[in-house]
Amino acid sequence: MKRSRVDPGTQAYHDAWELIRGHPLFTPMAIKAYVARDSDLPWASVRTNGGLSAHRTRVADRDEWVWVFAHCLLHLGFDVVECREVVEFQAAVRLGRRPESWVESGCLDVTPPARAATRFARPDPPWKDLFAAGLSNAAVAAVDVAGGARRQLSDSRPTRSVWDLALSWFVSSYPLLGALASGMKVVADADLARGWDISIAAVDASLGEIYVNPRAHLSRAEWRFVLAHEMLHAALRHGDRADGRDPYLWNVAADFVVNGWLVEMGVGVAPEGVLHDPELGGLSVESVYDRITTDLRRYRKLATLRGRGSDLLGDPSRTPRHTSDLDAFYRRALLTGFSYHTAERGLLPAGLVEEIRALEQPPLDWDARLARWFEEHVPSVERRRTYARASRRQSATPHIPRPGWVRPEEVERRSTFGVVLDTSGSMDPKVLGKALGAIASYALARDVPAARVVFCDAVAYDAGYVGVEEIAGRVRVRGRGGTILQPGVDLLERAADFPEDGPILVITDGQCDYVRVRREHAFLVPKGARLPFRPRGPVFRMS
Repeated sequence: MKRSRVDPGTQAYHDAWELIRGHPLFTPMAIKAYVARDSDLPWASVRTNGGLSAHRTRVADRDEWVWVFAHCLLHLGFDVVECREVVEFQAAVRLGRRPESWVESGCLDVTPPARAATRFARPDPPWKDLFAAGLSNAAVAAVDVAGGARRQLSDSRPTRSVWDLALSWFVSSYPLLGALASGMKVVADADLARGWDISIAAVDASLGEIYVNPRAHLSRAEWRFVLAHEMLHAALRHGDRADGRDPYLWNVAADFVVNGWLVEMGVGVAPEGVLHDPELGGLSVESVYDRITTDLRRYRKLATLRGRGSDLLGDPSRTPRHTSDLDAFYRRALLTGFSYHTAERGLLPAGLVEEIRALEQPPLDWDARLARWFEEHVPSVERRRTYARASRRQSATPHIPRPGWVRPEEVERRSTFGVVLDTSGSMDPKVLGKALGAIASYALARDVPAARVVFCDAVAYDAGYVGVEEIAGRVRVRGRGGTILQPGVDLLERAADFPEDGPILVITDGQCDYVRVRREHAFLVPKGARLPFRPRGPVFRMS
């Protein structure tokens, strides 16, 4: 089979443009420009909208085309029509080779290109600002050359990628996120990004990995913004805080908050199209979520950094290794960075400071919070003194009568609570045993003799009042599918022998239908489980 021959002149033309796009000085401008071979000028010209027109048939080597492309982009950066200043600057940069047949003439076409309708015309890119960003990138790249991170400025293939360089910037220059950046890994895989529909980036906090799309043409400043965005998602555990909310809308709400902080702090440059609304400044993620859920049709159309999906990756049901160590790492890294940052860099957004300060007080374990719930809603029976029963401690002064401690013996006055227990096959027996053991110990500590128990899988089974120490022995995982908990809740709420103020504890793995409880209640679920509805009562997650 005969192979098609690649024209050397065309190959040199394309190689030159790729080199310009990868050069730190010209990347910010090159990603906003486009090139086409449709010019009748001796070499090329460029319009103010970024359209670069090269000669239709000109044959030159790569270095000559590099010099020509750089010359045209510098016209935009300098905002000048005359070539003299641009040529003098190029002599200092020493990028490419000036063609011998070059004629110094105006290469910048200041006439806007013809458009079908002027009112739909987009403004020209801010070339001066983009050129300034390129100068900053070139200065940083020069330091990288000295340190060995890059071979040379004219090489479009640095030994380290632009996102790796952006990540290392946090370690060396931004204390707040430096410790986080040192523990995160950037994964740049075009096939993976295409398979997961990642437009720019996404993060998996459980693995400590940030996934970037290497085909997303962003400047280093924009990559800094993107990486800081994903690191804050991971450190503040936004993926685990959804707690039954719509995952995508929760992601959108978190993006509004995080992007607002980054814009306020001036971390990098926000890529075009990121979610940012100054009117939502100062609000928490929960508050923003409550606000945007009032207009679902509008906010479901918004895109995250991943695109039309959540950039908070990870399966909530998957428990990563060393979960406690992972939480401790994010907490320690952010708190350490915060202390250094406030000492060296000054103030931060109030909302971010509030969330970081909250990390100093780690949440109580599920069993301690469940104990507090019992203490609040299942009060123990108070002892009282009575002269009907003499105190046993009378040996020292037998002639002085003293009342003894007694507890009321009326059964109807003893505290109790209801348990709606998911006994479907999806429940883990070990987790179930841990939950029931904790419940029994708390109930005995509150002097609760028995609890009203209802077993639920496909239907509800009323077990009546069961001694708290016997609940675990009475449970049988029946293995049926389709857990329906609402009939069990309704049974307890309508039961004549169950007190009207008796609280209800629902134990489930989250694979159930919608549950509505009209009295004081709480949910006890395994860690990582997600309820298919927004709970109104507290949710305790067993570790």
